Amino acid sequence: MAETTIEVTVETTRAPSQKRSAPIVPERSVAGRTLMLLIAIMTFLSGVTLGGVVLVQKSAIAWSSDVGREITIQIRPVEGEVMESNIRTAIALAEATPGVVSAHALSLADSEKLLEPWLGAGLDLSAIEIPRLIVVELGDPHDVDLSLLERDLANIKGASLETHAAWRQQLNTMAGTIVFSGLLVLTLIVLATVLAVVFATRGTMASNREIVDVLHFIGASNSFIAGEFQGRFLALGFRGGLLGGVGAVLFFFLVAGAAGSIAPDAASAQLGFLFGRFSLGLDGITGIIAVVPVIAALTAITSRLTVRRFLSQTS
Repeated sequence: MAETTIEVTVETTRAPSQKRSAPIVPERSVAGRTLMLLIAIMTFLSGVTLGGVVLVQKSAIAWSSDVGREITIQIRPVEGEVMESNIRTAIALAEATPGVVSAHALSLADSEKLLEPWLGAGLDLSAIEIPRLIVVELGDPHDVDLSLLERDLANIKGASLETHAAWRQQLNTMAGTIVFSGLLVLTLIVLATVLAVVFATRGTMASNREIVDVLHFIGASNSFIAGEFQGRFLALGFRGGLLGGVGAVLFFFLVAGAAGSIAPDAASAQLGFLFGRFSLGLDGITGIIAVVPVIAALTAITSRLTVRRFLSQTS
C-alpha cells in the first residue's frame, strides 16, 4: 500500500464552533478507492446470494402449498374391470369426501403425455393399457379425512391413493439445502469482507506509523485515533455497500426481464420452477437494502477494533 503523507494541524486557541478533527486518515487515496470497490463487490455478491435464498424460499413455500392441496387417485387396468366405470366411481367417492373441492380424471391423451419423458415422443400407445389418473383438489388439507377416502377406494380394484407426501419431503429437503448453502456462502462473503478491512486498516496504520507517534506525543488518545479510522471506514463501507446493493437489485430486475426471452422454453420453465419469476417482492428488496448499513457498520467496527489492537501492541 502506497505511503500517504498526512498533515496534522494543532491550534492552541480556537472557538468551540471551529473545532474539527485532524485529517488522520486521507480522504482520497488509491487504497481507499480499492477498498470501496472491494466492499461494493462483496455487497453485490451478498445481495445476490440473499436474493437467491429469498426466491428459493418463496418457491419452496409455493411448492409445498400447491402439492399439499392436491392428491391423485391412480386406477390401474384390471382384467374383468371396466376402466371408465371405475373412474366414475372413484370421482364420486372423492367428491363425497368432506374437504374435497373437486375431482376430475385426466384424459387418455394427457396420461400418454406423462409417459413421454420416459418412453419418448411419437410412440403409439394404443395397444397398451395405461393407468388413469384422477386429480383431486382439496380445500384445507388438514380438514380432509384421507383415511376415509382410502378405505372407500379399497372397494375399487386397481385403485390407489397418492398424497405426494414423499414429493413434498423431497422438495422441502432440496429447498432447505439450497437455503443453507446460500446462508453459508453469505457468511463466507462477510468473513472475507472483514479480513479485507483488517488488512486495509493495518496497512494504513503501518504506512502512517510516524504520524500516529506524533499524535501520541501531542496527547491524542488511542480512542481518538481509532474513532478517526472508524469514521473514515464507515464512509467507505457505506459508499461501497450502496453501490453493491443497488447493483444487486438491478441485477434481479434485469434477470427477471431477460430470463424469458434469452433462455430456451425448457430452461426457462426449469428456472421458473426453482426461482419463480425472479420477483423479489418488497421483503426481498428490503433484505438486500438492509445489507448496506450492515456492511458499513461491520466495516467501521472492524477497523476500530483493528486500530485499537494495533495501537495496544505497539504502545
